[in-house]
Amino acid sequence: MLRSSLLAVLTAVCALALGASGAAGGSTAPAQKPFPVTITTPSGKVTITRKPRRIVSLSPTATETLFAIGAGPQVVAVDDQSDYPKNAPKTSLSGFTPNVEAIAKYRPDLVVIAFDTKGLAASLRRLKIKVVHHDGVKTLKGAYTQIRQLGMVTGHTETATALVKQMRTRIDRIVEASRSRARGLSVYHELGPDLFSATSETFIGKVYALFGLENIADEADSAGTGYPQLSAEYVVAADPDVIVLADIICCGQKPSTVAARPGWDRISAVRTGSIIRMDDSVASRWGPRLVNLFRAMSSALARLRA
Repeated sequence: MLRSSLLAVLTAVCALALGASGAAGGSTAPAQKPFPVTITTPSGKVTITRKPRRIVSLSPTATETLFAIGAGPQVVAVDDQSDYPKNAPKTSLSGFTPNVEAIAKYRPDLVVIAFDTKGLAASLRRLKIKVVHHDGVKTLKGAYTQIRQLGMVTGHTETATALVKQMRTRIDRIVEASRSRARGLSVYHELGPDLFSATSETFIGKVYALFGLENIADEADSAGTGYPQLSAEYVVAADPDVIVLADIICCGQKPSTVAARPGWDRISAVRTGSIIRMDDSVASRWGPRLVNLFRAMSSALARLRA
């Protein structure tokens, strides 16, 4: 009886000692496995059971993000609009007019799409292919969420989280340093020489709003589309202090072509040289290169207030 009691006491002491050791040296519980993982997107929940090895990206923004978070080696094909980074495996696949059979030939275990055209997602799922549908975002928070989610479903959660933290820190600093320079200034964002623009309800419009810029397209959006087509007379009358050209690659626009437009030489932005030539892809995506967009805006505002 005594021996049994002594054994029980010793066992308890050993258990307490082990517990104390674990508390001092860190938890001895096994680390949580990254898979399976479930994310929630606007189109529903997606569960990835194991780390994908063959990813097809039909979203230029997702392509940039995948490479930025270290998932590039897992990407086997990207769409014809994914022009960054240069080493992405660009193909003739289209995200706008997708061909399910052509996508399936790459034997993907994950496809990331920006547009669910003609029931693309459902067609791929019928082939037992996982699909993440990341549509266009309207806020920085939405952009950060998509980056983190791509990190989760590809096995790069820590890298994606670090990237978001870095982006947020840099963007917040840029905006804080530049907001006073933007006070009282207006902006015109040009999507093309046909004068389609973007209001404050769009993602790029919210970027300008963060700086405190007044968007001249807002009052012209009677249809509420977010992307009204302005007239030359309207732009001249609005007299924007800053012009952002997001059509330098597609349409060859530059400060000299803008200044040559009838009457545009009277616009403040033209007279002061406050015309920003923005890479079309940077201005239309919401991935890691967002920092570049904010830097360009900050530089332009600095020149304007110099």
